[in-house]
Amino acid sequence: MPRAFTPKVITANALLEGDAIWFTQDDTWSRDIAEAEFITDEAHADIRLLEARADQSLVAGVYLAEAKLSDNGPAPTHFREAFRTRGPSNYAHGKQEA
Repeated sequence: MPRAFTPKVITANALLEGDAIWFTQDDTWSRDIAEAEFITDEAHADIRLLEARADQSLVAGVYLAEAKLSDNGPAPTHFREAFRTRGPSNYAHGKQEA
């Protein structure tokens, strides 16, 4: 029996910078997961994933990631996604500078 669909966000890496980015409801990409579109329907998730993958000149590695709603918007539920929200870990630059 298939598992029940859980809420998701669409994420990828910015093709030029390599930053983790999230697909928004406005069909744009944000470097803040809180701005991501929170998807609760599996059919809608499949359609949005296809639309996000169409941006091949901007993104790489587009996929659905489990998420939950927080007071600030979507938030990661898995440590991998939480890690990605903080940016690269090799030295302080990008998101880690702030």
